[in-house]
Amino acid sequence: MSHLAGKRVVVTGGAGFLGSQVVRRLADFGPAHVATPRKAEYDLTEQGQVRKLLDDLKPQVIVHLAAVVGGIGANRENPGRYFYENAVMGILLMEEARKRGVQKMVTVGTICSYPKFTPVPFKEDALWDGYPEETNAPYGVAKKALLVQAQAYRQQYGFAGVTLLPVNLYGPGDNFDPASSHVIPALIKKVVDAREAGRKHIDVWGTGTASREFLFVRDAADGIATAADRYDHPDAVNLGSGREITIKALTELVCELCRFDGELRWDPTKPDGQPRRCLDTTRAAERFGWTASTDFRTGLMETIAWYEANR
Repeated sequence: MSHLAGKRVVVTGGAGFLGSQVVRRLADFGPAHVATPRKAEYDLTEQGQVRKLLDDLKPQVIVHLAAVVGGIGANRENPGRYFYENAVMGILLMEEARKRGVQKMVTVGTICSYPKFTPVPFKEDALWDGYPEETNAPYGVAKKALLVQAQAYRQQYGFAGVTLLPVNLYGPGDNFDPASSHVIPALIKKVVDAREAGRKHIDVWGTGTASREFLFVRDAADGIATAADRYDHPDAVNLGSGREITIKALTELVCELCRFDGELRWDPTKPDGQPRRCLDTTRAAERFGWTASTDFRTGLMETIAWYEANR
């Protein structure tokens, strides 16, 4: 029987790209009610608003997805905001949840918390071996602080805090705003726009040599919901596909799937970000039986089709 059956669950960020998929997947575990409070209703950076949310909704389980996120450019422009808002939302929510006897809180962190030169594949025990890559370090450190809080609260108060570290996500419904989007939606928009405008080339940030791993949003939602139901341990857990691709190969694949055959002009004056990202996902498989299942090419095709139909 599901541990979530009959429980009141709150999903912060539940109306977003990832959150909406998590809410759908949680329904399979039989909670009595899943609430998705909006920022317009409750500002999680204000302690009074956090208290009001918990008093109004009385959750037994919290899945904390709300975050301020963006790609390299957005991180470089908003380091203070990204540090403060991501840290304070989680800190306040966990403290007030602990006071009210919430049974479990799942915090979704980020692989931006890993050191810049983490050996590949990233193992969770390497989190403390160095400082994160500079362009997204404030965001990564803020999220890593919530792991420390969850472990400290478990030690002192017996609070059941769980921390998950998903790799870069993509999929239908992603954020395609070029000012704040991550690499896959940014590339899809750039390539589709160039194709439709009849342009002969596109400009791409960096050298293309950096590598990334990507996780389809429904796979991520499945991992988060499964962990909410089955996992209760202080150790952080990676969620990823275990497959690595260079930005150059990714860009070429997006061009192929979007039917664009123009020139790629790389701009090495722009940052590559962390040199490599690929996760060891053994712990998720061993601790709560989760592995990703979506083929990357298939997931990309669905994402492109969604964008072309919904832009």
